[in-house]
Amino acid sequence: MSNAEKYLKPQVINQIKRLDLRAQFVVKGFLQGLHASPFHGFSVEFSEHRRYAAGDDPKDLDWLVYAKTDRYYIKKFEAETNITGYLVLDLSESMGYTYRQELTKFDYAVSLAAALCYLMVHQQDPVGLVTFDEKVRAVLPPKSKRTQLGNVLSHLAKLRPSGPTDLGRSLQQFASMLRHRSLAMLFSDLLGPAEPVREALRRLRHQGHDVILFHVLDEAEVNFPFEGHIEFEDGETARTVVVDADQRRNDYRERVQAFRDAYKHECWRIGVDYVPLDTSMPFDKALMEYLLSRRARC
Repeated sequence: MSNAEKYLKPQVINQIKRLDLRAQFVVKGFLQGLHASPFHGFSVEFSEHRRYAAGDDPKDLDWLVYAKTDRYYIKKFEAETNITGYLVLDLSESMGYTYRQELTKFDYAVSLAAALCYLMVHQQDPVGLVTFDEKVRAVLPPKSKRTQLGNVLSHLAKLRPSGPTDLGRSLQQFASMLRHRSLAMLFSDLLGPAEPVREALRRLRHQGHDVILFHVLDEAEVNFPFEGHIEFEDGETARTVVVDADQRRNDYRERVQAFRDAYKHECWRIGVDYVPLDTSMPFDKALMEYLLSRRARC
């Protein structure tokens, strides 16, 4: 049994397998849509070439292009434009919450991350892992080998969500680590001050990175199915409060919707893909719908 299968529940493994079968025709277009064009102002007939550099093998020179342009180009673009992906996962204690779903928010995020890792590796795109709470805790360097999925999941299997988070600070740390244009796939419940997060997202985009923000909430956090007087405890501070659930339900739902809408608007403004999710949604279906919508825009 692989590391992935030891960690992920059997139904999650089956969902990833189904997703792979259904997504093969989508994923290539999705990822290729993120690959930077190597030319600006050149004809598209050169789109599979790049400029010759010291150390390149002369046998890869395209002499037909040289004859047309009097410049040396290498037929290497297709092999060298793989985008580097990073799975950036929130480890704060609130991510370990579930009310009545089988998967916690952390489990759900891991399932999404595993599926995306699997799909990127199958596209031969390198993918790495970054975990954080109050700061970046661990980094697995990006690799495109088939064993990378097991490496990622075996690392995640050792982790338990705990303690507070500082998402804004962690994302700033992450942004300072990146040296090349990358795809950042962020998984978090975003429970914390919003402005530092928005500032970090703006920095990532200003640096030229693609960002997908998977906003993962528990089904109960979205729908508020509670009744009567309920005592709630903050997952990160342990503070408690008693509320009349029936009286607060509508106001709570409006606040959650406003919370999500504010992130959606800011992400749209700066060019970040915002994907609101809750743990009652089958993750393979949710991811497939997102990939389809992304491909349609590429």
